[in-house]
Amino acid sequence: MSEIHDRPGERGPRMPEPLEVNAADVADGIVPGFGMDAIREAARRLSGHVVRTPLLTSPMLDELVGARVLVKAECLQLTGSFKVRGALNALLALDQEARRAGIVAYSAGNHGQGVAAAARLAGCPAVIVMPHDAPRIKVDNCRWWGAETVLYDPRTEDREEVARKIIQDRGMTLIPPFDDVRVMAGQGTVGLEMAEQARELGLTPDAVLVNCSGGGLASGVITALHHAFPGMVNHIAEPAGFDKMARSLATGRVCANPHPPGGLMDAISGPAAGARPLAVLRHHDVTGLTVTDEEVLAAMGTAHRLLKIVVEPGAAASLAALLSGKVDVRGRTMALVASGGNVDPAVYRRALAD
Repeated sequence: MSEIHDRPGERGPRMPEPLEVNAADVADGIVPGFGMDAIREAARRLSGHVVRTPLLTSPMLDELVGARVLVKAECLQLTGSFKVRGALNALLALDQEARRAGIVAYSAGNHGQGVAAAARLAGCPAVIVMPHDAPRIKVDNCRWWGAETVLYDPRTEDREEVARKIIQDRGMTLIPPFDDVRVMAGQGTVGLEMAEQARELGLTPDAVLVNCSGGGLASGVITALHHAFPGMVNHIAEPAGFDKMARSLATGRVCANPHPPGGLMDAISGPAAGARPLAVLRHHDVTGLTVTDEEVLAAMGTAHRLLKIVVEPGAAASLAALLSGKVDVRGRTMALVASGGNVDPAVYRRALAD
């Protein structure tokens, strides 16, 4: 990956502006700055700097579930997660003064790694605010990319407050994990590539399953795929008991998870859904599904055995929903995103042993 030098951009707010919209009243264009034009622009910005990850197939997996399954292997992306796409697109939208001051992110790991990598590519400082119990591999990877890490206790501290103090003290700019149109557009390039790759295979997906936390990936992918294949059925997968986006979709209001999160799916167990992603997902009539830790461990093992990829628990949620029969897929062509592969060895050993 080549280093990114000066490019024109626009100065963003130090902290993201709140979305003044009732998600229940969503219509086309109600999230300003987000849509297919923004996703295409993100693809142009990111070209040559992120990996065009493969869309994997397996006849054995197809036979197992009775459907044609297409798996986008974002676990093979730079930093081992899709997150670098949104982070780099948001960073490249900033002007040179903001880049020189540096950027801040709060993250359980994958967004932090994406921001750290983006900052290194753009040659700017980065601080990543992470829970003290984040998987060690994710903390170490952020540091490898050159970012400073600030650890906090999620039981007693609020990550946004920790980040806000750093921003105020150092004049840095926040790169939000999901509730930001630049981040959503960057994540949407995953769906743009999936549509191109499905067409190269001569296939038309009937439905998509996307792992979901705040909704940045799901909103971007579903927007891009729906544009290419308007008749698709759209699903998200979340941890059982921590399905904040499903509850948000049902009520039209941003819902939160119990605090602190529990279980193996730390990457998709963030505290609250994003207002902008929620508006987009409600527009696309998305259905929420939930999976258990046991189901994602089984899915991780299946991904290793049949697809030959390493997938972390949160990234295996969509495959787990498919394998555990949470949705009828018989005779359909299903599109899934294996969104990350940053898993602690001890957890992965459990997945392979099951």
